[in-house]
Amino acid sequence: MPPSKVPPSVRQRRLGTELRRLREQAGLSVTRAGELHGTQQSRISNIESGGYPVSADRVRALARLYGCGDDALIEALTSMTGGRTRGWWEEYREILPAGALDLAELEHHAQSMRIASAIHIPGLLQTLEHARALFRDVVPPLSPPEVEHLVSHRIKRQAVLHGAQSTPLSALVHEAALRMGFGGPEVARGQLEHLLSASEYPRVDLRVIPFGTGSYPGSGAGIVYFVAHVERLDSVQVDGDRSEFIDTEPQLIKYRAVMDRLETSALAPEASRDLIRRIARSI
Repeated sequence: MPPSKVPPSVRQRRLGTELRRLREQAGLSVTRAGELHGTQQSRISNIESGGYPVSADRVRALARLYGCGDDALIEALTSMTGGRTRGWWEEYREILPAGALDLAELEHHAQSMRIASAIHIPGLLQTLEHARALFRDVVPPLSPPEVEHLVSHRIKRQAVLHGAQSTPLSALVHEAALRMGFGGPEVARGQLEHLLSASEYPRVDLRVIPFGTGSYPGSGAGIVYFVAHVERLDSVQVDGDRSEFIDTEPQLIKYRAVMDRLETSALAPEASRDLIRRIARSI
C-alpha cells in the first residue's frame, strides 16, 4: 500500500512519533530497524512521519522488535492505527485548516479533557450566537460562508459532551472571559445562561477563576489538555498567537502542573455558578 496522499492527522503523526521514540530507546537506527523487521528503511521512515498507514499487527511487531514490554502502551498505540478516522469532521477537509480537523479528532478520542481559558469561553461551551460573533470579528474579515463553516464545525464538536458516552470535561474559565461581552448584551447574557446549563451536565466540571487570584500561569494562552488511555500519550493544544499541539514528556509534565495550579485558584462549582449568575444579571 503506498503512502497516503492525504496529509497525516495529528494522531497519525503522534503514532509515528511514539514508534520513533521506542526505536531510539532501543538504540536502533532506521536502517537497522528496517533490516531486523525485514522491510525498507524508507518504509520505517514513512511510518514514523505518519505518512504510511500502519496496521495494529505491524505496531505490535515493531514494539516487540524495540523491546517494549508496556502492554497498555502497545494496545493504546494499536488503537491509533488504521489511518485517519473517518469522523464527521472529514466533511470540512477542503473547507477548514487541518488543525481544526485535528482538534475535533483529538476531542473525539480523548478519555477526558482539561481546559483553561483566560479570555474566551471554551469552544466546547460556546453558543452558536457567541461563536458567530467571534468569527465575524476576525481580522482580516472572513466571508459569510467561511464564518458559517467555522460556526457549524464548532457546534458539532460539542457532541462529545452529550450522550451516554460523553467525554468528561474539566473547564477552568477566568472571570475576564465571562465579562468580555462578545456580540453585545443579549448574546453575552445567553452565553452565560448556557454556561450555567452546561455546568449541570453529568460529566462537566465548570469552575471560574475570579479576579484577584494573582498571576495566571501559561501567559494567558488557552490550554486544552487531552487525557489519553495511558499518560505517555496525552496531548496538549496551546492556543496563543498560533495554535500548536504539544506531546513531549517535559511539556506534558509542565502543562499538568499548570492545570493543577490553576485549579487551586478556581472557585468551587456552586460558587462559580453564583458568580456567573451575578455577572449575567449585571448585563
